[in-house]
Amino acid sequence: MEKFAALNAFVQSAETGSFVAAGRKLGLSASAIGKAVVRLEQRLDVRLFHRNTRNMALTEEGRIFLERCRRIFEEVEAAEAELAHSARTPKGRLRISLPLVGMLLTPVMASFMRRWPEVQLDLDFTDRLVDVVEEGFDAVIRTGYPSESRLMSRNVGRFRLKIIASPAYLAQYGTPKVPDDLMQHQCLLQRSPSTGKLRSWPLARSENQEKIILPERMSATAVDPLIALATEGLGIACLPPFAIRAEIADGRLVSILEEFVAETDQFSVLWPASRQITPRLRAFIDFMAEHLQPQ
Repeated sequence: MEKFAALNAFVQSAETGSFVAAGRKLGLSASAIGKAVVRLEQRLDVRLFHRNTRNMALTEEGRIFLERCRRIFEEVEAAEAELAHSARTPKGRLRISLPLVGMLLTPVMASFMRRWPEVQLDLDFTDRLVDVVEEGFDAVIRTGYPSESRLMSRNVGRFRLKIIASPAYLAQYGTPKVPDDLMQHQCLLQRSPSTGKLRSWPLARSENQEKIILPERMSATAVDPLIALATEGLGIACLPPFAIRAEIADGRLVSILEEFVAETDQFSVLWPASRQITPRLRAFIDFMAEHLQPQ
């Protein structure tokens, strides 16, 4: 048990980035956590962390050992899940990463919490490309089409992007009738936070035509400023429908060029292929597939 406790102290220190934070999670002092890690390093005769007065970071040996330790705890958790009541009733903490636009899916998360009150959701909203395995997430929700080979995935909702503008903007600059008309307009573009590249708009054109290079009035890595600026009449944007449902409903934004929007996008839930799916993760995936159907 002492060895198991030392492993837990190490894992929590690695995942939280400090002995103080690890101690809070385990109900121990930072000193006790630090001593447990030092004893573990002495027993293994290897340095697990680079430490100074300001921060700490895993060594290469520490990174490899962390992955092994996570597998140990996952196997213990899986064994308990098979024997305990949780094998039938989902419960426990579920750590999920979502894109920032996922904040608009809060009603779905609320419904999940009401359906499974014993599951504790730990939601991390970010547009950076998280490493599901290395950062210890149970699953991530992403838009687009997954390509990560280490992850299992399930499509849980499909939607068609909308090209939108405010009535005031269209009154001032005119309404584009075909995609080429966008070359004369103010375009509000989204930039990928992971690659820095501008995301193209899914516009259908004939095969012998080159891709439209949209004029960039401004760009942002999140959708909120694009919605706000489009609503203020400062340009045309291409956004997911669930992000602008309220603005479309009350007439602050209108959809244009609908017959030229070619692609359907999707939400996917992804989780590590190497891990056994716990009852709570299975419940989450199934619930999202049933309820996450933005139009």
